[in-house]
Amino acid sequence: MMHWFFILIAVLAILLIVGLAYLFSRFRRLFLLGEKTEDVPKKKRSVATGAAAAVMILLILGCVVWPYILIVPVLHLIVFWALLEQLMKFVEWVVRKNDAKEQNERKRPQEKTVPFWMAGILAMLLTVIYMAVCYYLAVHVCKTEYTIKTDKDVPPLRVALIADSHVGACFDGNGFAEHMKTIEEQHPDILVIAGDFVDDDTSKTDMVRSCAALGEMNTTYGVYYVPGNHDAGYSDNRGFSYDDLLSELRKNDVTVLEDESVLIADKYYLVGRNDRSMERMTIDRLLMFIQPAYYTIVLDHQPNDYAAEAQAGCDLVLSGHTHGGQMFPVGILSDLLGANDATYGLKVKDNTTFIVTSGIADWAIPYKSGTVSEYCIIDIQPE
Repeated sequence: MMHWFFILIAVLAILLIVGLAYLFSRFRRLFLLGEKTEDVPKKKRSVATGAAAAVMILLILGCVVWPYILIVPVLHLIVFWALLEQLMKFVEWVVRKNDAKEQNERKRPQEKTVPFWMAGILAMLLTVIYMAVCYYLAVHVCKTEYTIKTDKDVPPLRVALIADSHVGACFDGNGFAEHMKTIEEQHPDILVIAGDFVDDDTSKTDMVRSCAALGEMNTTYGVYYVPGNHDAGYSDNRGFSYDDLLSELRKNDVTVLEDESVLIADKYYLVGRNDRSMERMTIDRLLMFIQPAYYTIVLDHQPNDYAAEAQAGCDLVLSGHTHGGQMFPVGILSDLLGANDATYGLKVKDNTTFIVTSGIADWAIPYKSGTVSEYCIIDIQPE
């Protein structure tokens, strides 16, 4: 999946470069008060150009210093401004056409009906409001509930699912601990973590505090973790290794499942898979010695092995990784391109139920649109 990531980064870089050039021309026009360049004295043109350049330098410096915070809003400002500008031109055309028809003066030049600055002011206002909503959707964690019926002879089981906490992006270790207290109030039998607990931007202090918060959780059968593609880290700059993470988790009584299974409540097998970015067993091999009478819950960070998991007879597969698409229209494009077997929500294939959570936080950018940050409460009940 890394090739999709690099393609996305390349596309965003191109859009940002082209968009910054567009923004420069629009700010320059604002400072020229909408006048045509050839009608403005050279000195005034130079002042407008310098002012527009100063604004762009500030924006670029801001994107360099706070890339995760500012690049996304700047991209949205570019898109909103371009779309609103075209909308304003269309409105002008419609109004002019109606006026000409009413007055029967089609050949007479018409005055502009929309001020030149309207598109820019509206675009900036819309960007601020839109990004504020996106920030709220990212940092405000919702509860999403599922009820799954089974014809197997099993006791009811309440599963709390989180994934993609990326500790440090939307909350620090103490913030994570507060969310765990909220989940504990739902009285889950087990808490499962479907990968990307941390990433390269997580500090060791926050990692240790978050692991301690898991150790403080009060559940019936414990807390279980499987790795995601970010947990091992892509660099050596964060101050702790993957082994340090696993050691800290185990120190706090979290069961780490690396291509392993564990029996719960005498009727459920919880099967934890290594991330697909790692060396791992096939799902049929992992389930080889599990009898069909048991209910199997599979934790698989990336939702990319649905066919094999359904064929192997898994009852329930829990994943994260996609962040629910994170920012519109990424989720739609992901579905169209088949980047994942699912981007969000519940899906049934044969006799297997698949659930993909949008994650309790985000990676890098603290924004979401078209989805929310969530933890899931999944009640498995016999029919």
